[in-house]
This record gives sequence, C-alpha cells and structure tokens, in this order.
Amino acid sequence: MSSSAKIVVVGSTNVDMVVQAQRIPRPGETVLGGEFTLTDGGKGANQAVAAARLGADVTFIARVGNDAFGERALRQFAGEGIRTEHLIRDPEAAHGVALILVDAGGENAIAVAPGANARLSPDDVQRAEAAVAACDLVLLQLEVPLPAVERAISLAKKHGKRVVLNPAPYTALPDSMLSQVDLLTPNETEAEMLLGGGEAGLSGVAGTAEELIRRGVGTVILTLGKEGVFVVTPDEQFHVAGRKVEVVDTTAAGDAFSGALAVAVAEGQPFRQAVRFAIAASALSVTRLGAQASLPTRDEVEALLHS
Repeated sequence: MSSSAKIVVVGSTNVDMVVQAQRIPRPGETVLGGEFTLTDGGKGANQAVAAARLGADVTFIARVGNDAFGERALRQFAGEGIRTEHLIRDPEAAHGVALILVDAGGENAIAVAPGANARLSPDDVQRAEAAVAACDLVLLQLEVPLPAVERAISLAKKHGKRVVLNPAPYTALPDSMLSQVDLLTPNETEAEMLLGGGEAGLSGVAGTAEELIRRGVGTVILTLGKEGVFVVTPDEQFHVAGRKVEVVDTTAAGDAFSGALAVAVAEGQPFRQAVRFAIAASALSVTRLGAQASLPTRDEVEALLHS
C-alpha cells in the first residue's frame, strides 16, 4: 500500500554483524555456540527503510563507504524504493559497521565503528535543500555529526516542515535545538540523560517529559518498550499500551517506531491513531531477527491494527 507521505531522512547507514548467543559475554569471557548473520542497519537507514516499507516516498541523506559494504547499502536502498540521489559515496572512508550481540531473551549489546557516517557534513545536507523543501517531514537521529543534524533542522524550519527527532544514541542537545523539534521520540534513558538525570517510574517519566516540553519540544513521545508509550504535549498527557508479542530481537524497535510515526504524522493521521500505528510497527519488528530485515510492510501493520 502506498502513502501520501514525503519524508526526508538524514542519518547513518551501517552493516550489522550479528551474533546470537545464549547470553552476552562478560568482559574477558568467550561464549561459544552462537549463530552469525550479516544484515543492513544504522539508525538512519533503518528509519528510512521503515518509512519506505510503509509506503512513504523517502529521500535518504547519508554517506556510504567506498567499499563492498557501501555497494551493498546502495543496492539495498534502491531495492526498497528509497531515493538515493543524496547518498554520498565517501572516497576515503569505510562503510559504518555495527557489531551486535543478541542474547536468548532478545536483549542486545552493540558496538559501532561509524566510518563514513562520521563525515556527514552540513554542506552534504545543504545540497539536499530542494528535497527538504518538497517534503512533508524531516526525520533525524544522532548517529551522524551534530552539525549535520542542526543544518537539517534549520532547513526544515526555513521551509515550514515538521521535525521528528529520535535522540539516539544519546548526545547532549542545546535547548535552542530542542525548541525546534516538533516530535521527540526518546526512550526513558535517553529522556533522562537529555535532562542530566531523572527519576524512574511513571511519575518520573511524566516529569521528565514535562521538563522537555518546558525546554521547547513540541511533543514528547517516550517509548517504554513492552509498556507502550507515554505522550506529553503542552495540552495533554496520555499513555498508550504496548502490544503483547513474542520478543526475538529488539535491535530496530525504536527505529520501526520512529519511522512509522513519521509516516502516520506526514499522512495527517489523527495523533493517537498515529501513535498506535507506530506501536504496531515496532511490535512486529521485535518478533524477527535483524534490523532492516525485521521492519514490517504496510499490509502487515494494518493487519495487526485490525486484529
């Protein structure tokens, strides 16, 4: 099913080297008996693919490596129907690589070598201004240098576009930047770190989100894993429950959520419906192994919503 949403994603692209093991090893320990898979990942790429599989017209702004993994990424994006005219083949850097350990319960530990991602510049983003001007919404994360993210936000605001920011991995953000974000999608840890610490529990969650609103964020959508999400706007607060599913791998759950939320908001879905749409996409993603391999199609999300 296609969508009316036109989305620009600025962010990272990696190859994920995933080992499934009974448990994640302690420092200095070797755990035998794992299974290895090579998959495509990176928070920016995951969110771009998530949005494309849900039918959006997606333009991805990123740097890929000048190596076999970079070639693989370009083929992957073309195969997903993502617009690649603003993907830069970096002449000097390797493609980003993530080493991911997944335990029997689906929890993960990840180490990333950013490669070409670390070289995405404000000028790279600036060259895509026409794409930003033509889109409905700009979707961002923090696996690329902050100046590139800041340029994307300033271009979005110049052209009156909404900004969705998934503040992961955690990076300290100035209030001047937060105040230009329409929808912020942190998990509990990221939200608390943005404020320099915070309480646990739902009262703490509410207080953390309220403080982010006071700092200028339009709407805070705190993702709570299997507990769903807690939403705080300047006018209301509400909790939307998660969906009970069998968890296999949580690697791309947040990316599935942010990509789906961006699509639903860009389409003009009523806000609570948009949140439920994003929760359904995220729930489906954790039932499968891998990052991009786990991201659902529009038909799958619609089927779950109507089940």
